Amino acid sequence: MGTSGDVSKLHILFFPYMAHGHMIPTLDMAKLFATKGAKSTILTTPLNSTLFFEKPIKSFNQENPGLEDIAIKILNFPCTELGLPEGCENTDFIFSNPDLVKAGLTLKFLLAMNYFQEPLEQLLETMKPDCLVGNMFFPWATKVADKFGVPRLVFHGTGYFSLCTSYCVRLHKPYEKVASSSEPFVIPELPGDIVITDEQLIEKEEESVMGRFMKEIRESERDSFGVLVNSFYELEPAYSDFYKNVVAKRAWDIGPLSLRNRGFEEKAERGKKASIDEHECVKWLDSKKCDSVIYLSFGSMANFNNEQLLEIAAGLEMSEHDFIWVVNKNCSQVEMEEWLPEGFEERTKGRGLIICGWAPQVLILDHQAVGGFLTHCGWNSLLEGVASGLPMVTWPLGAEQFYNEKLVTQVLKTGVCVGVTKMSKVVGDFISREKVERAVREVMCGEERRKHAKELAEMAKDAVKEGGSSDIEVDRLMEELMLVRLQKGKE
Repeated sequence: MGTSGDVSKLHILFFPYMAHGHMIPTLDMAKLFATKGAKSTILTTPLNSTLFFEKPIKSFNQENPGLEDIAIKILNFPCTELGLPEGCENTDFIFSNPDLVKAGLTLKFLLAMNYFQEPLEQLLETMKPDCLVGNMFFPWATKVADKFGVPRLVFHGTGYFSLCTSYCVRLHKPYEKVASSSEPFVIPELPGDIVITDEQLIEKEEESVMGRFMKEIRESERDSFGVLVNSFYELEPAYSDFYKNVVAKRAWDIGPLSLRNRGFEEKAERGKKASIDEHECVKWLDSKKCDSVIYLSFGSMANFNNEQLLEIAAGLEMSEHDFIWVVNKNCSQVEMEEWLPEGFEERTKGRGLIICGWAPQVLILDHQAVGGFLTHCGWNSLLEGVASGLPMVTWPLGAEQFYNEKLVTQVLKTGVCVGVTKMSKVVGDFISREKVERAVREVMCGEERRKHAKELAEMAKDAVKEGGSSDIEVDRLMEELMLVRLQKGKE
């Protein structure tokens, strides 16, 4: 369908949850629909606009003068009035301080999103967009949008496999039929005979505050216009089909969204300012052989204790592979001495690079020297690894990450489990250096696994090309939105 004159008039409003794992793909979606000729507007708060959105959007607008500019609309967020610390406008603020996590601020922040209902109503009434892409954590957004006749699309930020897994677990409650929480069982009805344990599930606390909130999310999704999924059909066809035929009424595969960022600067700036100069990082990688480096990153929420960090370091050294290790800390030399084995930096000099803070992940994963990815299995990271053609070591920590691990290890067969067995809200199982060494060696040396990972990467790139499966899905969605608007005009 491309960028016809009629389609260029579509106006899509994006409202992401204020967490990096949700804001990153939302920015990618805004770029995607802008390149298709629509007008994209992102709703966010003052701090997130300044720290996250303004610079990449300005660059995109300047580099694409023939397209409608992506716009930002600011919604104020009175943190202190809502019982949150001053400046608490995204989850990064919370997860950078373990004491805030322990104090239950994550759930409090999530529930504070209710504040946006009234401002969103006022905005929809005046702005009259053709569509609202509202994050899953805004279940009230479906009714707000419906009040003004605006189609609401839900964005989860995860893939079909985990959505289908959640559905089957909730429906059949297979964990009630096992003798212990560590006993493996097959998830009923889910394609693929997927094996999991009670300790790795996220659906059981239905009567908790979070359980009731998740029920609201499901009801909101049921009543919405449909669901946008950052995935591509060729990656999980059985689960895309199952979701559309059994779980939800309508969904569109529009990913991998990370592949919309192909320029050096776009890759380097994706997320927030990196803690390392991207040119120096690439220079270091350029000195390495093809497929020789393992990249380790656990996302923005992980906060390992010093004992676990020491085991990771020792395991990396024992593996004898070159590595880039992203540590979610602000590291001084004194602090690093507390969680690195004595003499580690000297012994690994030239073959190891530690990045404290934020890394230009897509830039690193796409480099030919990188041959493996040790990941927490957050969906953004997992899909970026798939798009870069990398076999993975899986180290899930929480949320739906154990489900994503099953996709990589049991369905795609491009991953190796490090050995985490149970869900934890903070850091999960303690993993020994021997387990780290084994998993790294196994993933870096498995040629069949690597070959299949590279095949998946080619499928991902084909999916987002003109005429590819995801490209066609985006066109199909935009045509539907145009039909809705034409119908409203007749009424």
